[in-house]
Amino acid sequence: MANPTEETLRQSLRGNVIEKDDPAYAEACKLYNGMIDKRPLIIARCTDVADVIATVRFARENGHLLAVRGGGHNGPGLGSCDGGVVIDISSMKGIRVDPIARRAVAQAGLTWAEFDHETQAFGLAVTGGLVSSTGIAGFTLGGGIGWLLREYGLTCDNLLSADVVTADGQLVTASEHEHPDLFWALRGGGGNFGVVTSMEFRLHPVGPLVFAGPVFYAGAAAAEVLRGWRDLTKTMPDQLTTLANILIAPPVPFLPEAVHGQLVVGILGVYAGNVEDGAKAAQPLRTLGEPLADLMGPMPYTAIQSLLDPLWTAGAQNYFTGALLSGLTDETIDTLLARHACGRAPVRELHLHHCGGAMARVPAAATAFAHRSAAYVLNIIARSPDREGFPEHVGWARATHQAVDPWTTGGAYVNFTSESGADKVQASYPPDTYARLVTVKDRYDPTNLFQLNQNIRPSGRS
Repeated sequence: MANPTEETLRQSLRGNVIEKDDPAYAEACKLYNGMIDKRPLIIARCTDVADVIATVRFARENGHLLAVRGGGHNGPGLGSCDGGVVIDISSMKGIRVDPIARRAVAQAGLTWAEFDHETQAFGLAVTGGLVSSTGIAGFTLGGGIGWLLREYGLTCDNLLSADVVTADGQLVTASEHEHPDLFWALRGGGGNFGVVTSMEFRLHPVGPLVFAGPVFYAGAAAAEVLRGWRDLTKTMPDQLTTLANILIAPPVPFLPEAVHGQLVVGILGVYAGNVEDGAKAAQPLRTLGEPLADLMGPMPYTAIQSLLDPLWTAGAQNYFTGALLSGLTDETIDTLLARHACGRAPVRELHLHHCGGAMARVPAAATAFAHRSAAYVLNIIARSPDREGFPEHVGWARATHQAVDPWTTGGAYVNFTSESGADKVQASYPPDTYARLVTVKDRYDPTNLFQLNQNIRPSGRS
């Protein structure tokens, strides 16, 4: 039987097949990261599972490179490819919330803004992305670090099941009871094993109002503020998840104009509980120095989830790299401040996510995300509206990663990296975890059809 043609694929899909001569092609190629410019052969905008199955079979039978795109936020642009096929699931946005059982079944094309909109109607949530335009699927499959992680764990810790179209074009459901090896791998192993079309999540009572927000301090007090924040994290209740951000003050109205373009430190937090209790728990964060701006207070959960969106719109050049830190010594803090000072990117930020709590209570072997002992996760960000000079900013980010190496635990969080080389991916996981991921890859994708991801190579492929 002859391999299916592009016209055959077009006729078999409810969604659209976009090719290079289509007026919508240029817009359809755009990704969140403006650093990435790829030109696929076709983009299949799938509207249902049948569309996904047909496109997977088309790519496999014609030997095409295959990429899967949800929210399109992937740092290295692995949701697209040159000359191959893109499965675009961003139109698959169905969601059903069961407020009694506290469960949600959500299609994989949803963003966190869309997911939160539905679950917050019932005062429920699960750990989600810090930028609400992020897609739920890739975020979950890589682990999922967000504002509820210390009280309710990573997003993947709250995944109950997933529907997956595998490399042979079959639909399977992965859970603790069905395909448990695949279910284990999906929780931290990324998009290596198939196209996830829907996910079932455990939800938790959060909001609609929470105590949350940022406090900003002057750069002159940065070392003192960061040390004070670090000391507070040692006794912080699990309900409070915080982040320290070393950044250049953006030109926003809530910061004094005199500090625009200058070093500042932001301490951001969300309390997953009673608003009054949150006010008490967060109060020490507001007195680490003399605040430039204190925006902490009661706010809708959806407001804190989308607070950063205006600063992280699509189209800029972005480079991300990260590290897992065993602790935060005075020397680590001094190193981070020195590294930030020598950068030249218009936007350069060093995010320190405080971990522990529910995230740390999950056994390391329970999921493919095995980095349960990390005290902090560092995200190093270089961002610019222009391509010119951007390689220098990438070099700064890489050098900053190297500078903090003495305090890392080893491994990496795959959602916080713009690197996708085989050596870097293997080094992202403990050896036993990586070996187990290869075993699952061998079973579900032995030919590595799904290779455009933080790729776990099957044992038969070099």
